[in-house]
Amino acid sequence: MIGYALMVGFACVSVALLLALYRLLAGPTRGDRILALDTMVINAIALIVLFGIADATMTYFEAALLLAMVGFVGTVAYAKFLLRGDIVE
Repeated sequence: MIGYALMVGFACVSVALLLALYRLLAGPTRGDRILALDTMVINAIALIVLFGIADATMTYFEAALLLAMVGFVGTVAYAKFLLRGDIVE
């Protein structure tokens, strides 16, 4: 039963990742592209967690946590760059 749930989860997250990739490439503004990139990071975290559940290994969950931290810092830095023109003041 968990196998079917994992397959559905992989399919749904993969479709969400492809839709975010479309928005990243076709986004009319830079703000749309930032949000699409952040959404792709969240979807990648979901895929890593699903791999961790499927493999029953804690290493994937640690990798997902690291990706979440890096993705947050990257999104904030890119948004600050768009607002002010530089990252470090």
